[in-house]
Amino acid sequence: MRTAVIGIGSNSLRMLLADVENGSLERRGRYREGLRVFAALNENRCIVPEMLKEASQNIDAFAKEAAAQGAETIHLFATSAVRDAGNADEFAKAIYDKTGLTLRICSGDEEAELSFLGATNGCPSGMIDIGGGSTEIVVGDAESLHCGMSFQMGAVRLFRMFPEKGREAAMQVIDYARSLLKPYSEKYLAYPAQEWIGVGGTFTTTAAFTQRKFWDDRTNIHGFELTMRDITEAIDMLAPMPVPQRKLLPFLQPQRADIIVHGLCILSACMQELNLEKIIVSEYGNLEGFVKKQYLNKAEK
Repeated sequence: MRTAVIGIGSNSLRMLLADVENGSLERRGRYREGLRVFAALNENRCIVPEMLKEASQNIDAFAKEAAAQGAETIHLFATSAVRDAGNADEFAKAIYDKTGLTLRICSGDEEAELSFLGATNGCPSGMIDIGGGSTEIVVGDAESLHCGMSFQMGAVRLFRMFPEKGREAAMQVIDYARSLLKPYSEKYLAYPAQEWIGVGGTFTTTAAFTQRKFWDDRTNIHGFELTMRDITEAIDMLAPMPVPQRKLLPFLQPQRADIIVHGLCILSACMQELNLEKIIVSEYGNLEGFVKKQYLNKAEK
């Protein structure tokens, strides 16, 4: 059968179109729209009316595309930004009124589980998913998740908390992220992961940047190995650079020019606290995990 799953992240709206047959998942199409729901939270932690309308319209367009491509079912879920929103029910109603789709709001633990299921292949692994509003870190294997948590640090969230530019400001972001991770690092280090996998736009953008590839060239992104040296060099180059100048770089996605350094700082903090020298970039994540859990019985045991 053909299914579609739409994920409302803090920084983007994404859709996976997939065929599920004979116990396996075959990806048929991936779609993305820059939709910064987290940035649309006002001082009362409510999603502003303009975003209610924009999100509903974009989701409706995705759903119609999925139906045109033969999807028999369409699922919709949201993560950190909507989870934080004081008017999440109003947001869900606006989407339902426009599309007829019921919104499922994932908890932090579920978001971590879905990303792990989507990105890993069953061997003892660690996974870091850096989003716009939160970062999920999980260690586990095909049998269970041994340790999984969602941390209130995402590229957009920390950009709003630490808007200053420059390398000194970047060091402050790293120190802040490390302070959130430090109480839990021993739990993660106690599990012998064979490999660590990175999920989210920070990783794919940095893979392109490190290779000096045009940002929309997807070849050699999935499976690319980022090192701690790569992360440090990227921070050193980009942190002092004004955002308009970053946008001129052909190997940096313009939509991420303002928040990429904050994402890199989170990644640097994670790698330092978890004693990692390298991490493998994955283009798969919670969309694939949702399909696996829904149709392939790959839920946590």
